[in-house]
Amino acid sequence: MKFFIDTANLEQIKEAQDLGVLDGVTTNPSLMAKEGIGGEENILKHYKDICDIVDGDVSAEVISTDYEGMIVEGEKLASLHPQIVVKVPVIKEGIKAIKYFSSKGIKTNCTLVFSVGQALLAAKAGATYVSPFIGRLDDNSTDGVQLIEQIVDMFEMYEFETQVLAASIRNTMHIIKCVEAGADVATCPLSAIEGLLNHPLTDIGLAQFLSDFKKVNG
Repeated sequence: MKFFIDTANLEQIKEAQDLGVLDGVTTNPSLMAKEGIGGEENILKHYKDICDIVDGDVSAEVISTDYEGMIVEGEKLASLHPQIVVKVPVIKEGIKAIKYFSSKGIKTNCTLVFSVGQALLAAKAGATYVSPFIGRLDDNSTDGVQLIEQIVDMFEMYEFETQVLAASIRNTMHIIKCVEAGADVATCPLSAIEGLLNHPLTDIGLAQFLSDFKKVNG
């Protein structure tokens, strides 16, 4: 499984990159706003800064909801850096835009996916990634991980090359469940990735090793 960090915070991205397991970054307008990044020039520069830190794909989201606007924005974003993946919402105009970008060799991430049908249309249009939002489904009394399983099964059955990018991950257990479901990518906060390191037996074992060493070596 690939690990993407879901943030626009450069320090967190650097920390995740230094950990040695980071495969990419996802962002959205809300995450940009959280970091106080506003204005087209500043946003575009911020995407470049992210690409300078990581080696993998960096999802950059369009804000237009009409086809023409998505194309203009998407082509501008894609021209920033080879690592940029144009992030497009799964609406009618978005599916049309994904088809266009696919024909031009521009990678895409179809976002705000909440159903198998939406994932199917995105894959048929040639999306590089589809992003089911599992945490938001859980918030609405629906099993988000089950959707991951259904999409993974569908893509395998019909041999789609589109990757399943599990998004809206809230915690470490979400990551484990997505591994079991066969997701290609998990995008999540740094804290959820670091949570994979935690186990009380590791802490107990390490403390015992250090204690025994100190007894012998002083």
